[in-house]
Amino acid sequence: MAKTLPKTDVVLVGVGWTGGILAAELSKKGYKVVGLERGKYLKTKDYFMAHDELRYAQRYELMQDLSNETITFRNNDKMRALPMRQYGSFLLGTGVGGSGNHWNGQTFRFLPYDFEIKSLTEERYGKNKIPKDMTLQDWGITYDEIEPYYDKFEQMAGISGEDNDLTGHRSNPYPTKPMTPSPSIQLFIDAAEKLGFSPYMMPSANLSEDYTNPDGISRSACQYCGFCERFGCEYGAKATPVVTVLPIAEETGNFEVRDHSNVVEILHENNKATGVRYIDVQSGEEFIQPADVVAVTSYVLNNARLLLTSNMGKPYDPETGTGVIGKNYAYQNNGGSATGYFEEREFNLYSGAGALGACIDDFNGDNFDHADLDFLHGGNLAITQLGKRPIGNNTTKPGTKNWGKDFKAESVKYHNRAITVSSQGASMPYSYHYLDLDPTYKDQFGNPLLRITFDYEEQDKKMVEFMGDQSEKIMKEMGATEVVTNREKGPYDIVPYQSTHNTGGVIMGSDPETSALNNYMQMWDFDNVFVPGASAFPHNSGYNPTGTVGALTYRAAEGIEKYIKNGGQLV
Repeated sequence: MAKTLPKTDVVLVGVGWTGGILAAELSKKGYKVVGLERGKYLKTKDYFMAHDELRYAQRYELMQDLSNETITFRNNDKMRALPMRQYGSFLLGTGVGGSGNHWNGQTFRFLPYDFEIKSLTEERYGKNKIPKDMTLQDWGITYDEIEPYYDKFEQMAGISGEDNDLTGHRSNPYPTKPMTPSPSIQLFIDAAEKLGFSPYMMPSANLSEDYTNPDGISRSACQYCGFCERFGCEYGAKATPVVTVLPIAEETGNFEVRDHSNVVEILHENNKATGVRYIDVQSGEEFIQPADVVAVTSYVLNNARLLLTSNMGKPYDPETGTGVIGKNYAYQNNGGSATGYFEEREFNLYSGAGALGACIDDFNGDNFDHADLDFLHGGNLAITQLGKRPIGNNTTKPGTKNWGKDFKAESVKYHNRAITVSSQGASMPYSYHYLDLDPTYKDQFGNPLLRITFDYEEQDKKMVEFMGDQSEKIMKEMGATEVVTNREKGPYDIVPYQSTHNTGGVIMGSDPETSALNNYMQMWDFDNVFVPGASAFPHNSGYNPTGTVGALTYRAAEGIEKYIKNGGQLV
């Protein structure tokens, strides 16, 4: 029988970026906050001298154990979904800090176009430009409304960057200067400028210089060691919840984090959440944590799953198009790229950082004319130098055998002579891309796994073809001896790794019939439940999602405080 604990003001289901920001903001205001995290609590000291590629990058030390809980996947509803039993397409983080521990740190703002995408597309191109099955919708918030929250996230994290003319206005400059471009990145910048594009250094959560944020948290500059993605940062240079917001929350004395605590149900009655039920995964004990406000702050996929298993909100039905929980699942349309092989030039590609790069937005959003194109939106084109690592990188030209004399010779020759310009494309929602509960497979506690139904559409294939052409132009201008271009997009598969940028499933909007949340991330149907995070995105843009996740979470913190003070719906 579950033991009922003393009531708290706010309970957080997950302690990553969303949970950490809410914990800091609300505990500073004097509210009692409990954070429940199913993984363990690792701090900066746990990563000292831990540049272990095998442990972290290949054996996924910081990721969820798929033998206990995973997802199932299918391309369409004619297929039987099967469990993902080994990591491939995306990586599910676990532990205090969540995916904020192992991310690269690329921190963009979405474009003004993104937040009003349906209205602005119809205004410029007419309603017929949007395919019938594309469930495009505005977000219920404008860029001008969300801009102050972007700024707050960037100031807290110390984002290093520079302004550019193709994104939205900024109320303040980036708090720290852009990172230092490497020779390969400078080559991209020079080539892009010659072609008439507008390159800029990528906004980075890897500090370019020592920085103290508005909360008084001081961190040191990045060392360009190349161990960002899939790793914790031993310097604290990479902004993570563990080195930014969580120390502030804990210092107040109003926040308690309980690790190894897996929430399996949100309890509710009369359209009000009363708390959560969770299991201590070490002892097996079961607890009920009552709360005035429940914030669902876990990863995208778990947010939707927990609402579905708790019978909260109307599940999305792809046959009728009704319902909202599970609707508008979207991914990231990576693909169009060009790799250049340089016979006469060598680079030091083993030095780098997770967000060391330069990019252009000339073909992102609606920054270019789509009238004669067979796709909407576009993507960010970039060159990055993340830092090659010896196990995961062994560069040879296409067609080379993966063994023998030629393989060895090319591996030695091109390990520092091949660089890639690639695109990160937007993912549009479709009526038949969605999340629901799997009818067959269950987790270690007997709860249904989440099922993903998704595939790449003609929209995605046309975008990749277009972006491949643009990548090739830049790479040729960079002077590569040989250029190999990728313009093709096959069916989506759960392997190999592509992106951890899952979005949607608990989307925001201005209409309860078509969205689960208002623009404070508050559920329409349960006004004391808030669900910030990328699960709120009605579509995914041509950028990494974390900056927008952070902005929406600061907005949600404001909404929770208003709710506690005043009660009821906020918009």
